[in-house]
Amino acid sequence: MAEDVEPERSRGPVREAAFPVVRLAARVPPPARDALLAVVVFAVTLGPARLTDATGLALQTALVLPLVWRRRAPLAVFGTIAAVASVQLLLDIQLPADVALLVALGTVGAHRPGRWALGAALVLEAGALLSAARWAPEGRFLASAAALTAAVTASALLGVNTRIGRKAREDRAAHLERERERRERLAVLEERARIARELHDSVSHGLSVVVALADAVGHAGPEDTHAVTDRIAETGRQALADMRRSLGLLGDGDPDAVRHPPPGLAQLATLRDRTREAGLPTRLRLDGDPAGIPAGTQLTAYRIVQESLTNTLRHTPPGTRAEVRVVCSPGAVTVEVTDDGPTAAATAPGRGTTGMRERVTAHGGTLSAGPLPGGGWRVAARLDPEGER
Repeated sequence: MAEDVEPERSRGPVREAAFPVVRLAARVPPPARDALLAVVVFAVTLGPARLTDATGLALQTALVLPLVWRRRAPLAVFGTIAAVASVQLLLDIQLPADVALLVALGTVGAHRPGRWALGAALVLEAGALLSAARWAPEGRFLASAAALTAAVTASALLGVNTRIGRKAREDRAAHLERERERRERLAVLEERARIARELHDSVSHGLSVVVALADAVGHAGPEDTHAVTDRIAETGRQALADMRRSLGLLGDGDPDAVRHPPPGLAQLATLRDRTREAGLPTRLRLDGDPAGIPAGTQLTAYRIVQESLTNTLRHTPPGTRAEVRVVCSPGAVTVEVTDDGPTAAATAPGRGTTGMRERVTAHGGTLSAGPLPGGGWRVAARLDPEGER
């Protein structure tokens, strides 16, 4: 509010008092404003002599009255006033109400294409020259013609500039509306892609663990079967909770989205344990304090580890080992996941790798994934926690 008040103060008391009047006039409907304009022009240009001159009063009324309809029919109003002015010229009656011609010309320029404004200006210019020839004082024809020509030109240019300015504002408003719609569509697409990544990362990992545990049931003894099936059920429930939480982002009101917040670095130990139980021996090393790391960065780091271990679980044979190392610092979070399995099955990046790369890029970080020189696979990412704040 202070920014609005200060400029008005600097304009002085006259302008300061005028702004409420302008704002009040803007609330009046256009037809009412046009009628008020006609009344003002009539009153200002009506001299005392016209009150007793019936012909002059009739011409005065005929010149000003059409202004009431100037916005609804600019060309018709201009033609009518020009015709009345021609009669006035023939009758040799000079009236100040001829200013209505300038108002009508400006309206044509403001509401009709440029060619119509040019035509109306030429018509009015011809009338101005005839008026100067008829009523200019002796020896003052050129000065009178120049003054009238300047008035005609100014009126036409003012109207055309008004139309151009209005068109520019309309184009800008339309552009801003299209830009807003485009941003909304992009936001929707980005949100869908984010939710799709969440579903892929959480559900695919859960299913991979379930499949590995189900395969282990056939090799488990009777005393271990019950424990394995319990782990299958627990993993399935966790995957279902993750899916419900991801769908809750769509705004369906699922309370699971509140009861199960997004996983972070504190849940990496649980992820390691589930991966171990699925048959992939995994070591975890977490350096630094994750307490100050934003939730979005923690979720990204967790998903990178989860996806990497899922790929190892899917594409490597039994006996493969994995190692996870996460280092937290105020300026960066680095994630490294390695395994010692064969790399032939993991050389083609799939949706999981693409999703990891998109997540890391969103946090202004970098990601690399590829085989190790001595065998195995390595995924390394560097995240910028400041990118979320």
